[in-house]
Amino acid sequence: MGKVELDIGVDPELLAQAKRLGISVVGMSETQLRLHLQKVDPAGAEDRARRWAEENAEAIKAYNERITRRGVFGEDLRRW
Repeated sequence: MGKVELDIGVDPELLAQAKRLGISVVGMSETQLRLHLQKVDPAGAEDRARRWAEENAEAIKAYNERITRRGVFGEDLRRW
């Protein structure tokens, strides 16, 4: 049986960080790459998380306000 070529989308920032650290990404999924980079470069992972929170601060705030006003979905069905 021959090999099949597969194109997978991976966050370019993760690829750049892996390249900068000399890490081969062959055979890794994006999730595996994220976990590996968190182990070998925790400062880089923290920096990405901080930037993500800053970029999405408006949506996070709106979501939290919505939950405060309306509650969590299914909250009225809870028995505990």
